[in-house]
Order: sequence, then C-alpha cells, then structure tokens
Amino acid sequence: MWGDLSIALVCSAISLDCLSKLHHCYLIDLKLYILSADKIDSHVLSSIIDFTIRIDCGGSSNFTNEFNQTWIADQFYTGGIKVQLPDQQKFKFSQEKTLRSFPITGGKKNCYEVGVPNGVYYVRMFFVYDNYDNETHAPSFDVSIEGTVVFSWGSEAWTEDNIKFGAYSDVFTPIEDSVATICFYSIGTDSPLVGALELVQVDPNCYNKVLHENILLVNYGRFTGGSSSFGAGMSKETDITGRAWDTDLDFTQSAANRVVLTTDQGIKNANRAPNYFPMYLYQRAHTLSYEDTLEFLLPIDPKLDYMLWFHFAEIDPKISASRQRVFDIVVSGKIVFHNVDIYKEVGNYAVYDLQFTARNLTNATLSVKLVPHTGAPLISGLENYALLPKEVPTDPIDVKAMRAIKRSLLIPERMGWNGDPCAPQNWDAWEGVTCNHGESKEILILTHLVLSNQGLQGSIDSEITGLKHLLSLNLSNNLIKGGIPEGLGKGLLRVV
Repeated sequence: MWGDLSIALVCSAISLDCLSKLHHCYLIDLKLYILSADKIDSHVLSSIIDFTIRIDCGGSSNFTNEFNQTWIADQFYTGGIKVQLPDQQKFKFSQEKTLRSFPITGGKKNCYEVGVPNGVYYVRMFFVYDNYDNETHAPSFDVSIEGTVVFSWGSEAWTEDNIKFGAYSDVFTPIEDSVATICFYSIGTDSPLVGALELVQVDPNCYNKVLHENILLVNYGRFTGGSSSFGAGMSKETDITGRAWDTDLDFTQSAANRVVLTTDQGIKNANRAPNYFPMYLYQRAHTLSYEDTLEFLLPIDPKLDYMLWFHFAEIDPKISASRQRVFDIVVSGKIVFHNVDIYKEVGNYAVYDLQFTARNLTNATLSVKLVPHTGAPLISGLENYALLPKEVPTDPIDVKAMRAIKRSLLIPERMGWNGDPCAPQNWDAWEGVTCNHGESKEILILTHLVLSNQGLQGSIDSEITGLKHLLSLNLSNNLIKGGIPEGLGKGLLRVV
C-alpha cells in the first residue's frame, strides 16, 4: 500500500507579495511515497517526489479529511470575499461548503498564484453557486490556467444541479515558471467564484507526452465502467495522480441491459508509469446482458480536437480464449479499432489500453460505440480530453517589469493587475495596458501604458526599463514620486 511521509513546512504563495517576500508559508502535502512492490512498478522511482497542494477556497482553517488529505485555508489570499454556503448539510466534503467570490469592485481579473516546482500538473477545481447572495443569478465568468482559458461558466454550464450541488472540472497542464497561475475573469459585472483548488504534480511523460507540445488536456468526460464513482478525495479507492472517475450512467445509452462485472483479483500492468491508471479501474467493467452495441454520448466543443483513452481488462471468468469477445470501436460513425479482442492481446486480468485522437468534428456530441462481432462488448473506463493549444503568453521580461511597477506604484486592486498582463488575448489586458504580438508572433509585448488619473502615489521602479518595446507612457495627474528611469524604450518612447 501507499504510505506518505510529510517532509517539511514548505513555503508557497497565493499573492504576488507572498511570492516576492515569502511572508507566509503553507503546510502542504510534499510527499515521499513509500512503495509496495505488489501495487506499483519500479518506474515510479524516477518520479518519487510528488508535490500536492489543496486549497479550501473561502475556508478559515486547515483540516485533514477522512482520506488523509490536507486542505489549507486561503486566508493569505487578499482578493475577493469569503462565503459560507447557506445549506452546508447537502455537501459531502468540507471543501465544498465554502467559496471565494470576486466582486467586480476588486477588478475584472483575480488570480491564485501558487509557488510550485516546475513540471506537469493535474489541476482540479470545484464550482458552486447555491444562490449564496440571494440574487438567483449564477455568475458568468471565464477561468484560465497559465494564461489559457480552460473553462467558461455561463448559462449553459450552470445547470440546475450544478447551481445547487456544484461541479468539479479538471485539466492537465505544464507549469514552467515555478508559479501556477489560475485566474478568474468577470463577464459583464458578474462576480466569479471558486470553491476548491487542487494541484497535483504528475509524471511529465503522461498521456503520450502531449503536454510537451504546448497543449493542455481539458477533461470532457472521465468515467469508470463500475457502479460507483471513485478516486482521490472521493473514496478509499484512490488514484495517485489525483484523478476522479465518475460512473458512466450520465453518458451511456445502454442502461437497460447494463451489467457491471467486478473482481478482487490483481490486474497485471496497472499503476504503471507514466499514467498510473489505478488497478481499481480495471477491476470493474461495464458489459451487457446480451450481445448488443454499447454506446456513449460525450458532450464536446466541436472546434477542438479530442484525445480518447479506452481502458479494458478481461475480468469475466467465462472468457478463457481468444475470439470469445470481439468488437469494433466506432467514433463519430467511423471504425477506429477493428476486431478488438482483449484476451487475444493480453489474456485475462491484464491491462489493455487504446488511444485515439478525434479531429475535424462537427457535432456538439461525440458518439462512441462498441459494436460486437462475438459476445457482448466490455469496457473498464474511458477518458476524453480536449487538446487545448496553449495561448501566447506575455514576454517574461515584460511580466517581471510590470509586477515591479505594480508594487512600486501601489496599483489599487480595482485595476485588476493580476496574472498575465496581456493573456488570455480574448480578455481585456491589465487596465491601462496595450499589448501586441512580438516579432516571433509567439509572444506578447507591452507597447502602451496609460495610468493617468488613477490616484497613484508610489514611485517608478527601475524595472520599468525592461519594457523595451514601450512606445508611449502616460502617468499624468498622479502623485508619483521621482522621475522616469533612464534607458526606458528604444528612442521611440513618448512620455506624457
């Protein structure tokens, strides 16, 4: 079994001030996993150190839950307001009972900025409205991770169940600057909100190394063929990468003759690097009571491409030879895997995974069918990830300069100077900031900075000279001390 050893009090951060001055430290789960040979293979030794942080947004105190997960309160984040949900009894887990809301008076863009080791991370968030403000209006807002919009909460996303009971959303993303930046952007004048935030470091080579290609993987459906959900923080049957596995009941079109197979027997090649798909996933399977097509319907955004992972293990003791269970896998009407025979490929009680990328889609629903040739089809689980291209970020030198300016000029919260100054591009840039593409088109640069009439009273940090592409600077009608540092701009700068 897994065990863990809490190593240290490790400094982390949720605000820019905390990042720069290290004023506060959080007790986080930096775990050294103790391995058992019958549960995990030796390849895990290459990534034995695992960084995990779980933030109870709006919470007032740290706690450890029944699954031995440590959750920290976010009191060191100064933006927004804490909210205690009115009907807490209906929420199963403690982190779901509070949230942090970001009123528009604090700016349109608010962010959590958490210091982490560089690597690939599983990021999971919980959102709930529950009419906490008695306005009967669930807010519309976007969520970005590392400058890329990953979720949009609008009228379509806020179903009645999501409003009342909340919903989890998750993403796999690379983090390359030692800071995980998760931002919330108000649509109109609505107040974004979030109930919980988890970051779990995973093997950098997971999911065919696609995360090395400036891609984020956004979960559009991850389910088990079993009869109940499981995973980290949901059940005693865990997933070391933090993934949660829902039941397939919301996706299946074959509920009437659904049969769930279970076994306690070990499954060969489960829990292996780099994906560490849990053994429990393969100890459950969805099949049918007679030979028929097994179909799933997955809601998608057809503008994106999708990576599908099919998980199988033959756990039916009645299957003892090849050609006893054979089926095709059909995605959007096209056969993508023909004559799938799990027993023929790996025998029984062994992992068999297949991966397919669906492209050039036109419908808002992705149809997945297991069409039998012999016997009823069977599946242990399915994952569907949108391949979301990473958005163009701001030049890191410009970001460093702007953060120094934010501190030295005492920029007020209402201006929303949080996260990336320019990205995502479909959001407004920081107030007073104009951005353009650099020469390479793979980076954004600051070209204009207009901070007139803002009541600023600080001084201009010398880091402003890092804004090498700045064409105009307007600081008029403020109470700023000192002058403009020499070396700013390339001779094209116009100062007002």
